[in-house]
Amino acid sequence: MFKFFHPLLKINQREVEFERRGFACSRPDVRQRLEHTGRMFLRGYHAALEQEDPELLAAGLNQIAAEHRGFAYEGAGMALTLLDGLSLSNEHRRFLRFVSGPGKSHIYLLYVGAGWAFARLPWMRRNIESRIRKLDPIVSSLAIDGYGFHENYFHWQSDLQPKILRLSEDARHAFYQGLGRSLWFIQGADVSAITKSIAAFPLTFHGDAWSGVGLGCAYAGGNSRAELEELSENAGQHRAALAQGAAFAAKARQLAKNPADHTELACTVLCAMSTEQAAALCDHTFIQVQSSGHPCPYQEWRRLLQQSLTLFAKMPLGDRAVDSQSLAACSKPN
Repeated sequence: MFKFFHPLLKINQREVEFERRGFACSRPDVRQRLEHTGRMFLRGYHAALEQEDPELLAAGLNQIAAEHRGFAYEGAGMALTLLDGLSLSNEHRRFLRFVSGPGKSHIYLLYVGAGWAFARLPWMRRNIESRIRKLDPIVSSLAIDGYGFHENYFHWQSDLQPKILRLSEDARHAFYQGLGRSLWFIQGADVSAITKSIAAFPLTFHGDAWSGVGLGCAYAGGNSRAELEELSENAGQHRAALAQGAAFAAKARQLAKNPADHTELACTVLCAMSTEQAAALCDHTFIQVQSSGHPCPYQEWRRLLQQSLTLFAKMPLGDRAVDSQSLAACSKPN
């Protein structure tokens, strides 16, 4: 079923090349790293188009090197959502079957990938908020992040305001997080260029963009300690948002059991803690949001995590531990 569509849905490998996209990057090693993540995304995307059995799909994706495996799952999330969107029945059947089954440990990346599919299908994009509300009440907002990433990645020279204004205020925050994350690729991990790009965004969404940058740099890598320190300095009053993005990257890698040295470095510099501590803090704050009944749970999770990271950084070094007592002390809501 849907095999007829597969040739039409295929994406050329050149679409993730910097030259094709018009992205700037002065360092060949960084360019190669970021282009490689794009190729892994497309590998997962095309695998999901061809393999209907979710267990076999996951087995194939798990053959990819751990550091880059998450990008393949992100691509798979896009493909599965596209196939669901082209179906006349059983809405989200393929995606939900995979994300609740063999792809569960990559839930965050899968939802981001779903956002790419929403961007590609107009009838899904028009109702994106009502559609994602039928999915996970918190994590599904990452589909809006994925939508924002897609739009800036492919249309970074275009005016995105008409699309942004069709979203609710809550969704715009997640969209700008995706815009910020895309800057890590569009600007080739150049700290100064990223900072300048964010300065052009509406002030209300600067924190969201910095959150996306934190997620992008901590998950994809390509930066030195000195560059991370410069990034933190440039974030200024939005340092906690930058750290929150890095913590999200740590949690995504911890859940998927695909740690990376550059994620550890990012958490050390941006969060003043290890990836293990950052992931644990994500868990503590997530549990609080789950039981809070907050009308905008994803944004509340981000807010609470940012608050917690700020308090944790102010703790004496000897008191910074991963145990429940110390984490609970810095993750109590206001």
